[in-house]
Amino acid sequence: MRKLTLLVGIGIGYVLGARAGRARYDQIKTQAQNAWNNPTVQEKAAEAQAKVRETAPKVGEAVTEKAGEVAHKASEVASDVAAKVRRHDDDTDPGTPIADGLAQPGSSFGR
Repeated sequence: MRKLTLLVGIGIGYVLGARAGRARYDQIKTQAQNAWNNPTVQEKAAEAQAKVRETAPKVGEAVTEKAGEVAHKASEVASDVAAKVRRHDDDTDPGTPIADGLAQPGSSFGR
């Protein structure tokens, strides 16, 4: 299947990039149509479609499951960060800089 895709891609690239004129274009177009209408090519295309129909639901379920896991983990991380920020806010004197020695708004650091 990958070889077929590669050959189709090469053919399309050649057709689009060729400057051989209309006669060559028509010849390439006819060859491409003949290749596509080849029973072996059609058989492989049908097999590929069947495989996609067979595996797509499984892939969709796996993606949905993994997305749920990632969303849950992201929620946990966000909660942990929020808790740390709240603890920091509770423990910090409002006049204390958050990051001593780092660039603060209005400072000349990095200019």
